[in-house]
Amino acid sequence: MASLIKIILVGRVGGDPEMRFTADGVAVTTFSLAANRNTRQPDGSFKEETEWFRISAWRKLAETCNQFLNKGKLVYVEGNLRTRLYDGKDGQKRVSLDVTADRVLFLDKQGPAQLPPEDARVIEGDIEPEDIPF
Repeated sequence: MASLIKIILVGRVGGDPEMRFTADGVAVTTFSLAANRNTRQPDGSFKEETEWFRISAWRKLAETCNQFLNKGKLVYVEGNLRTRLYDGKDGQKRVSLDVTADRVLFLDKQGPAQLPPEDARVIEGDIEPEDIPF
């Protein structure tokens, strides 16, 4: 019987991504992601809880994440979840929620595009209105 472990997250990047390369030259970028949820308390109030995830992106996706993500950006991440147990520096057992990303979408609105300086030339020579074919 086949099985599937898939996770979809929407949250904010917890710190600037870090890109490195494997011995074979494959790019991998890692970053943390904070996802919040509101839970209703017995008294009727709401409490916000934050879960932290460690995201890994590979190959071209790694390069794109490294180029466009930074701390605080809102992102959608889809991938495979793996739980990892380790001993913390204080000797306590810790749990890490690791996600290998298959898809990352940048959800923050982009600012206006930077216009080239007025003296920058995109086309050589001057264009006269009669040169435009329409």
